[in-house]
Amino acid sequence: RLSLGDRYVFNGNYFVAIRHRNHMGCMTAAPVALSATPVNIDFRAVATATWGTSARKQDATTMLLWAGNVLRNNSLLYVGDGNDRDPILALVGGSVPTNSVTAYALADTNLDGVVKYTGGGNDRDVILANIGGSVPTATRLEQLP
Repeated sequence: RLSLGDRYVFNGNYFVAIRHRNHMGCMTAAPVALSATPVNIDFRAVATATWGTSARKQDATTMLLWAGNVLRNNSLLYVGDGNDRDPILALVGGSVPTNSVTAYALADTNLDGVVKYTGGGNDRDVILANIGGSVPTATRLEQLP
């Protein structure tokens, strides 16, 4: 048996998935043999196959999780109902988009500790870049079943 905190699972083959804060999750493309012996799965490695299509973003030789999922659902949206951009504006005060807030918050899409709607290093540009950059109506779907 393999101990996972206060739970036990039986040795076997499992798909392994990860999620982080306001990032879209991803999962191994094939089951991984798990037991009491530690296994290293490097989701940063280009060679690590993941389930779905474009489950991670490539930055040079490193794979990254897609950032900007402020609402923690299965889609990344810049405009429309349920978009991930509006909560950033709401957190900085709504009526003054130039405000910023120092906070550990889901709206901090670039993880710098400051939530900004406008200006350099703002958090809404991360969302726009991760849906494709030039078409604000595009969406990105999380690649987990």
